[in-house]
Amino acid sequence: MHADALVKGERVVLVDDLIATGGTAEAAVKLLRQLGAEVLAACFVIDLPELGGAKKLRAMDVPVRTLMAFDGH
Repeated sequence: MHADALVKGERVVLVDDLIATGGTAEAAVKLLRQLGAEVLAACFVIDLPELGGAKKLRAMDVPVRTLMAFDGH
C-alpha cells in the first residue's frame, strides 16, 4: 500500500472474501491505522470461526460482519 493511498483520518471498511486465522486482516488493520485511517469495520463473505480470525479482529476493536460461517468438523 502506498503511503499516499489514504488521508489521515479517513474512514475505512476492510472487505475480503474469507476470514480464517485473521493474519492478513490483522496486518491490513495495523497498516491502515499506521497510515492514520480509522477502521470502522471488517466485512467478509465467509468466516471459519474455529480458526479465530474474527475473534482476533474484535480484540483489536474492529467490528466484524460476515455473510456466512462454516464450522469445522
